[in-house]
Amino acid sequence: MPMQLTPENATRALWLTWWVSWWAAAWWSDRSVKRPATGSQVAYRALAGIGVILLFGMYRHPVDAELRLWHTPDPIAWTMVPLVAVGLLFTWWARIHLGRLWSVNVARKADHHVVDTGPYAMVRHPIYTGIILASIGTAAMRGTLLAWVGMALMTIGWYVKARMEERFLREELGAEDYVRYARRVPMLLPVARRRQA
Repeated sequence: MPMQLTPENATRALWLTWWVSWWAAAWWSDRSVKRPATGSQVAYRALAGIGVILLFGMYRHPVDAELRLWHTPDPIAWTMVPLVAVGLLFTWWARIHLGRLWSVNVARKADHHVVDTGPYAMVRHPIYTGIILASIGTAAMRGTLLAWVGMALMTIGWYVKARMEERFLREELGAEDYVRYARRVPMLLPVARRRQA
């Protein structure tokens, strides 16, 4: 029997397509020459991992029904599908723009430099911004407390990773260049523009 096309199934298909394509393209990256200690990256990975489990309801017990905040009518739920798609497409724009400097971990590549064009002129961490936007659309469509907790944990995880990445890049690429970029461009929310100093 074919799978029924529902907003939730469409959203899961978008995320799955994104995830498979994201990891399939992992070869498109230069070798890292330096990275922080592996142990320092455990916190954001744990937050993001637990967030994913809760956001998508990947647990065995039927706690999802007990913690439902609302039932999203299909016409409204379908409006969340393009929101998820926009968030995931934004991550791909950022990754393509970053090119071979992309890394799954916080790391410095051989010819690393501050990228401040394309999506990186809008926010300093557009990949995290896109994932957060897609997570908000997913949580709103699912309408459960655990989905929103998962979205919040993922957001905290990306924020922790962004802060660590910025500390690392300031040290590796030169504080002056990165601080100048950080003054011009907001971290995660493109609406929160900073005034130039």
